[in-house]
Amino acid sequence: MIEAFRDNGLNTLDHNAEINVSRLETILSSIYYQLNKRLPTTHQINVEQSIGLLLNFMVATYDSESHGKLTVFSMKAMLATMCGGKIVDKLRYIFSQISDSSGVMVFAKFDQFLREVLKLPTAVFEGPSFGYTEHSVRTCFPQQKKIMLNTFLDVLMADPPPQCLVWLPLMHRLANVENVFHPVECSYCRSESMMGFRYRCQQCHGYQLCQSCFWRGHANGPHSNQHQMKEHSSWKSPAKKLSHAISKSLGCVPIGEPPHPVFPEQAERPQELTHTVQPKPVANNMNDTMLMSSGAPTPTKRWNCSGTSHSTFEGRRCHCPAYKKKSDIRPVLYQVFD
Repeated sequence: MIEAFRDNGLNTLDHNAEINVSRLETILSSIYYQLNKRLPTTHQINVEQSIGLLLNFMVATYDSESHGKLTVFSMKAMLATMCGGKIVDKLRYIFSQISDSSGVMVFAKFDQFLREVLKLPTAVFEGPSFGYTEHSVRTCFPQQKKIMLNTFLDVLMADPPPQCLVWLPLMHRLANVENVFHPVECSYCRSESMMGFRYRCQQCHGYQLCQSCFWRGHANGPHSNQHQMKEHSSWKSPAKKLSHAISKSLGCVPIGEPPHPVFPEQAERPQELTHTVQPKPVANNMNDTMLMSSGAPTPTKRWNCSGTSHSTFEGRRCHCPAYKKKSDIRPVLYQVFD
């Protein structure tokens, strides 16, 4: 997603800049076509249909007054939230968009982020529960203090998270288990297997429900909806369960792992890739030189430096020791051949 933003020049635009629907469609097209290139042939997606569905949803969510334009920040917030990936990586990117140069969160930018991202549950008629209010920021960070990256992640990845963002980790969990297969029979609908979440009763031995039956409140036999249920997002065979239990009893399994790694508090400096020159292959001998790709540029002039004029080679600076000592220039990323 970040690559698509950079390729379309969004990283150079102000957050409040507006883009029209046609440019938004171009951005979405580049995202889906690049995605299809990375997917195996058996998992190809319908690009045109995907572009149309997402474009219509974004316009209906962020352009309710039919102006035909969306802000850059609203588009970034929506795509970063909805795209696939680890939630910790997405929250790190969001924090980079709402923090200052010293790595401290700007409350006004976080408020703007909540305004934009909470339009997503509002678009699916969950506004009364998760819509934006003027107190939304304070429900996340009650105390006025400096919020660094790790504190930001601790709050938004807590269990439970802030009330206005309860839907965010749930959405990611649903996406992660969408294709998880459980070779277990549902105790209510008698389906031979389950997809997604699996729920096991803590009181009734062997009683398990698929996510569809559990969400609908179905129960039969001695089971009751008042019984405590445990949610499972993966399937482990009895042999793996036994192995895990033995390892845990022997202290081989870490307990109480943090929800995310601890990152440095310093602000991460973005890489400047605009003027990067790709390195050329270094030839070891004449035969290697002749075998180099014809697409790579080769020198047409030899390096010639008198030590006083410090002439340049195809517009590049002289690399002789005298000139380096004189001007103290930084190393460059390309290779000059003798």
